[in-house]
Amino acid sequence: MKILADFLFGFYRLIKMNKMKTIKLIGILALITSLTACNQTKENNIQTEILGDWKSLSENNYSINYPDNWELNKAGQMGTSFILFSPLSSKQDNFKENVNLLVQDLKGHDLDLDKYVEISEGQIKTLVMDGELIESKRITTGNLNYHKAIYTGRQGTFNLKFEQYFWVVENKAIILTLTCEEDQFDNYQIIGEKILNSFNLN
Repeated sequence: MKILADFLFGFYRLIKMNKMKTIKLIGILALITSLTACNQTKENNIQTEILGDWKSLSENNYSINYPDNWELNKAGQMGTSFILFSPLSSKQDNFKENVNLLVQDLKGHDLDLDKYVEISEGQIKTLVMDGELIESKRITTGNLNYHKAIYTGRQGTFNLKFEQYFWVVENKAIILTLTCEEDQFDNYQIIGEKILNSFNLN
């Protein structure tokens, strides 16, 4: 976990030096909580994960499903509601692809989904090293709109690719993020989107 700890320390020094406001942390927090290095090893058969047994996480205001061989972490790192970690794919693998949820209080900021997405996309270009927005579109399911963004960026030694879903509901921003090493994204996108699309707001 040393890579994660060093990155977090550096990021907080940046915040303190620039006196960044809370609202300017939108989006980037999902990035921070996505970084992890581990020494565990497991075989990662993505096809088995898609077809195999799944677990459910149900809370008062949301629910989500995930493969039973993914690790659920509810320790609240950097304000996350949860992080789901994939198994490592080999002994050489030191990054766990993951899905995490952040809920941010927007009271006093008068932000709707359009404005929230605008701010978040701006931060991809200004706060993410080599950040590049690849896809951005609005999606409607039932009576609730959400926004989908896919982007790449570099954090430490990792070249990463992110798929994020944004909701703004009752003065809260809800950010659900799939984070992968960039060269592994295509391998994880199907399973990742199955997890993301299982998310329901209660």
